[in-house]
Amino acid sequence: MLELARCEWVERRENVPMLKACLRHDALGPSGTGKTHIALGLGLSACQKGLSVGFVTAAALVHELMEARDERRLLRLQKQMVSHKLLIIDELGFVPLSKTGAELLFELISQRYERGATLITSNLPFDEWTETFGSERLTGALLDRLTHHVNILEMNGESIASARARHARTRRNHPPNRHSLALTGQSIRATASSLTRAAARMLAHA
Repeated sequence: MLELARCEWVERRENVPMLKACLRHDALGPSGTGKTHIALGLGLSACQKGLSVGFVTAAALVHELMEARDERRLLRLQKQMVSHKLLIIDELGFVPLSKTGAELLFELISQRYERGATLITSNLPFDEWTETFGSERLTGALLDRLTHHVNILEMNGESIASARARHARTRRNHPPNRHSLALTGQSIRATASSLTRAAARMLAHA
């Protein structure tokens, strides 16, 4: 994670998928495991290094692309999205894409290929992305581009909500002493906090 916070992968125009079960610069994993927090933290690190960063959910991006196409301003929007040194696309896979939406998203990722770094968070492993894009051929072509220069992050831990509930049950069933209560509180706050501060600490030690 320290290496990613240095943002050298952004300069190298590599990609980061964060998924449920994978290997390189993506963020994949079950809901609630902190993918968005990590993506925001890495985005902040890039901003602090003077790099241009865009952040958008996959659903919002596809909606914006389709709207721009209908209003004959698609080329201008694509140029804007391609210009970012780092584009973060959050929550890919939560909602299946229409045929047109999938094609527009594929076109954008293809345009960014080897021109800029793209970080994508998803609750699905790569072998289930066809469910989102609706076409094995399109999904295969997209993954060819996305995984050419890539660092995949697997997020298979317990969700933040589950961790909070478990800690709450533990406190009810086994009231902690004063010392252990302080440690438990620190643990929960560390688990639930945004990676913004973590990214800042990484930069301080970089």
